[in-house]
Amino acid sequence: MASTDTLLSGSFGTLASLLRAHGAERPDHVALIDGDHALTYAAFDRRIDRAAAALQRDGVAPGDRVAIVGRTSIDYLVVMLATLRAGAVVVPLAPSSTSDALAAMVADAAPRHMFFDSATDREFGAIDHPRARRVVMESAEFDDWLGATNAAPVEPTIDPGAPFNIIYSSGTTGVPKGIVQSHAMRWQHILRGRVTGYAPDAVTLISTPLYSNTTLVSVVPALAHGGTLVLMAKFDAGRFLSLAEQYRVTHAMLVPVQYQRLMDFPDFDRFDLSAFRMKTCTSAPFSAALKAEVLRRWPGGLVEIYGMTEGGGTLTLAAHLYPDKLHTVGKPVEGHVVRLIDDAGREVAQGEVGEVVGHSPAMMTHYLNHPGKTRDAEWFDADGRRYIRTGDIGRFDADGFLTLLDRKKDMIISGGFNIYPSDLEAVLMQHPDVADAAVVGVPSRTWGETPVGFVTPAGPDAPDAVRVRQWVADRVGKTQRLSDLLIVDELPRSAIGKVLKRELRDRYLLNHPSE
Repeated sequence: MASTDTLLSGSFGTLASLLRAHGAERPDHVALIDGDHALTYAAFDRRIDRAAAALQRDGVAPGDRVAIVGRTSIDYLVVMLATLRAGAVVVPLAPSSTSDALAAMVADAAPRHMFFDSATDREFGAIDHPRARRVVMESAEFDDWLGATNAAPVEPTIDPGAPFNIIYSSGTTGVPKGIVQSHAMRWQHILRGRVTGYAPDAVTLISTPLYSNTTLVSVVPALAHGGTLVLMAKFDAGRFLSLAEQYRVTHAMLVPVQYQRLMDFPDFDRFDLSAFRMKTCTSAPFSAALKAEVLRRWPGGLVEIYGMTEGGGTLTLAAHLYPDKLHTVGKPVEGHVVRLIDDAGREVAQGEVGEVVGHSPAMMTHYLNHPGKTRDAEWFDADGRRYIRTGDIGRFDADGFLTLLDRKKDMIISGGFNIYPSDLEAVLMQHPDVADAAVVGVPSRTWGETPVGFVTPAGPDAPDAVRVRQWVADRVGKTQRLSDLLIVDELPRSAIGKVLKRELRDRYLLNHPSE
């Protein structure tokens, strides 16, 4: 069996092989901590073997799909790694989905096995697939299913292009699509983990759900490099800080709304967070002001990662190294090429605005069962090199740092003028009575589209919507003025913090069917 050093120095390897090596080389090192339960690498490796052997005993073959619907847990990770060791494809599905959405994803993925925990089994008991076996994790049924304690799978040879997982998009802009990611793509994430300090002595706190690519971008390198994962089934600011102090956590991947809740936590500054080496952030806009506050109050580096679940070009901003670039998402990482194109697919000149497209070794293979949507997501340069379209609008500055302006689909065209919701959201957030803000475009007979704002109050009393709207109007151009403003208790967000603008737009149109 190859050593971890040998595996990590190769041009390609697998996460399952690295875990096998860690189990042999450092059997007593703790791999996973979940509440009062801990699992060493040796015990983790044995349990993965049993689950992989059970999958093969049930007829799961390389390339088959295994769906998991549950909260973050040790058994969830066991099933995930066992699926990979058996050569099958992991399909992590969001337990926050509606029954209809989950049923559609199951039908699309056509899994051979479906794993639930007790809560999701009760909620989604009616959801099944004709060829799938259902198993409930963290139960006597799961222990029986695992079978013999000395069971071992037949490990297939894994091709770099073989599917590692299928991640379903959040559906914030439409029907969720299955994004097929390869072992080669995940291997790039493992190699990139060295840059941010993942190592055998690292302790990584996981507080975002395991079905999210955001989480896997942290989980995969943390395990690959032999560190310890501390698991949180549900994020809570106080609990996060207590665990970080207790286990001397060195790494955490968080989304912006989590950073905001931590910064707002009354006792934040009393916790000892001095062990932190690196904090990362992705998935949603991360304001310059919030980055600055995290840098000031929280030890260790801070890196913002900009990219898509589909892969393509990734950019990073080492905020601790470039405090004058906090308004940007950084520069492309080594080996990644990022371009800006116009609506006709032509590259734009330096300093001009365009859609962000990216090429890298870490790119999705395709959207499952959607060849047309796959083609729509691709752009090819003059040399035939494949890029992934992000749908984001941005501009590079003279130093090569990218500033994002908005989502292309969120851009509002009102009376022929382009209006970027992020510009209006930034103005709204400056109002002293506003805690959070979102702007969407709605149909207008007069202008084609018109911007509507949604804000949450900063204090116990709701601000006057008319006055806030006028306050904004005094600070923006005439074409940018909000046509309406609503005060809401909270903005709808996905599990990883993205504002669900489609939901806001639909809610508004339901109550305001015409301008």
